[in-house]
Amino acid sequence: MPKTTTTRRTLTAAARAAAKRAERGHGDAAPAAATDEDSDTRAERPLAGRTVLIEAPKNGWQDPPEPSPEAFEEDDDAPEHRSTPRRRRLLTALLGVLLVAALVALAVLGWQYRDARRTETARTEAVAAAREAAPVVLSYDYRHLDKDFTKARAHLTGDFRDEYAKTTKTVVTPTAKKYHGVVKATIAAPSSAGTPAASVVSASPDRVVVLLFVNQVTESTQVSGSRVDLNRVRMTMTRTDDGWKVSAVDAL
Repeated sequence: MPKTTTTRRTLTAAARAAAKRAERGHGDAAPAAATDEDSDTRAERPLAGRTVLIEAPKNGWQDPPEPSPEAFEEDDDAPEHRSTPRRRRLLTALLGVLLVAALVALAVLGWQYRDARRTETARTEAVAAAREAAPVVLSYDYRHLDKDFTKARAHLTGDFRDEYAKTTKTVVTPTAKKYHGVVKATIAAPSSAGTPAASVVSASPDRVVVLLFVNQVTESTQVSGSRVDLNRVRMTMTRTDDGWKVSAVDAL
C-alpha cells in the first residue's frame, strides 16, 4: 500500500507539471497568420520592460563645458558681425565729408558772388568819384590858392594827402604867385573812335585804378595866350569811411 500510494502521488505530480507546460506552450504560441495591421500596431507600440545597461568609461562621464561670455563676444567680433557697423561708420564719415565739402563750396561761391557784386559797384562809384575829383585836384588859380588847395585836399586820403599839401605849399604856390599862374582842368570828351574819357584799369571792392583823359588849359606870364595840354592821368581811388578818395595820381 505505501508503495502504491507513492506511485500515485508521483504520477499525479507529473501530470500536473505536464498540464502546466501545456498551458504555457499554448499561451506562448504565435497566431497562425499575422496581418499587416497587426504588424504596424506592434511597430508603433513602444517596447516596455527592457533595460539597456551601458558601462561607464574608465575616467567617468565628462559634461561638455558651458559656453563663456568671451565665446559670445568672439562670435560678435566675427568679420561678418564687424562689417556692418564698420560700413555704417564709413558711410557716415563719407556723408559728413561730402556735406562739409558742399558747404565750403557754397560758401566760396557765395563769397565770390558777393565779391563780384561789390567789385562791380566799386568800379561804378570810383569812376564817378575820380571824374569829380580830377578837375578840382588838377586846377588852381594864383588869386585864391589856399581856397583851391583846401578844396582839393577834401578829395584826397592817406599819404598822398600829406604829399599834396607839402608840394602845393613849397612848389606850386610860389611859382603860381610869381607868374600869375592859372590852370583849369576838365575831363576830355570821348573821342570819335569811341574811346571813353574814363576807364578802369583794375578794380577790387576797396581799391580801383582809373585812367582819365584830362585837358588842362594853362595861363601865366610865361605863356602868350592859353596853352592846352592833353594829358592822361592815372588816379588810384581808395574806399574810405567818407567815400572814395584819391590816394595817388600819376601823369602818363
